[in-house]
Amino acid sequence: MLVNLDPRDARPLYLQIMDEVRRALVVGTLRPEDPLPSVRELAADLAINPRTVSQAYGELEREGIVYVRRGQGTFVAPDARPDREALGRAVAKRALLEARRNGLGAEELVAIIREVAAGEEDREPSRAAANQGERE
Repeated sequence: MLVNLDPRDARPLYLQIMDEVRRALVVGTLRPEDPLPSVRELAADLAINPRTVSQAYGELEREGIVYVRRGQGTFVAPDARPDREALGRAVAKRALLEARRNGLGAEELVAIIREVAAGEEDREPSRAAANQGERE
């Protein structure tokens, strides 16, 4: 599992860790029963205090996303389901905050996102053809 923390993000580090675990569930890099890095391992990798990782894991456990097997580590709960809507809301809130910091309003941001998305959709057929060629 790859956790990326953004030092410019105003959210506390433990919340960023929690969101990264949720994101990993949505995109499929984490699945039910997968192990998470140990508190010490993740703290060392991120160069942060182990208490921060422990707090994130504790909150995720309270939410039922992970569970602890004493002596073995922390694992994704068997019934953990990705919450795409919650993840989408979190992404939208961050995008809106960043847009406001840069002088853009919500309507302006939505219009730009739609424009960018339309451009991406225009390129999708060429991506599909390229992917098909790779499979053959």
